[in-house]
Amino acid sequence: MPKPSNNSSEKIAKTKSTGFWKETAQTVGLTIAIAFGFRVAVAQAYYLPPSGSMEPTLQNYDRIVVDKLSYRFQTPQRYDIIVFEPTNAVVNGCGLSLDKQKSSLIKRVIGLPGDRIEIKEGTTYINGQPLSEPYLVKAPEYELPPMTVPANSYFALGDNRNNSCDGHIWGFVPQQNIIGKATLRFWPLAHFGSISK
Repeated sequence: MPKPSNNSSEKIAKTKSTGFWKETAQTVGLTIAIAFGFRVAVAQAYYLPPSGSMEPTLQNYDRIVVDKLSYRFQTPQRYDIIVFEPTNAVVNGCGLSLDKQKSSLIKRVIGLPGDRIEIKEGTTYINGQPLSEPYLVKAPEYELPPMTVPANSYFALGDNRNNSCDGHIWGFVPQQNIIGKATLRFWPLAHFGSISK
């Protein structure tokens, strides 16, 4: 049986090499596509800017995972911590600069569609009933006259009530602006764990 020529061996080696790189490129491309799809549709890492508005629950510079899938099957619940895109009312009410206009914000859901919200004498009332808020360091030092949450909207406040530009200033978060629910803190490692209500 004749031995393959050097040219044949070189062609086989070149074909194997090309196949390897092609397969590697396809694998890397597929991995990137899956990761991008996961980030867009399922979950996303989020960096907490140094505002202090969610202390003590979340600290400045915490890194969290935002679940972007749950709200496709259910609506936000009271006490959920949500990440959302700011509306013009938020940008104007908080004095955000234009370069921050597209930044995501994070707050806690307090009022659901149809709820009547009121804050007086340091207590938040939902439909006339005082709300239990063990996560607060200090009660709010402001009053909020009674207001009703519109359909397809939510009323959200920071846990650090007296140092938070939130719903008591700019109103409501439209459901369409909600990106997802904060579920897990992964950095710093000393704070690693699920984000509880």
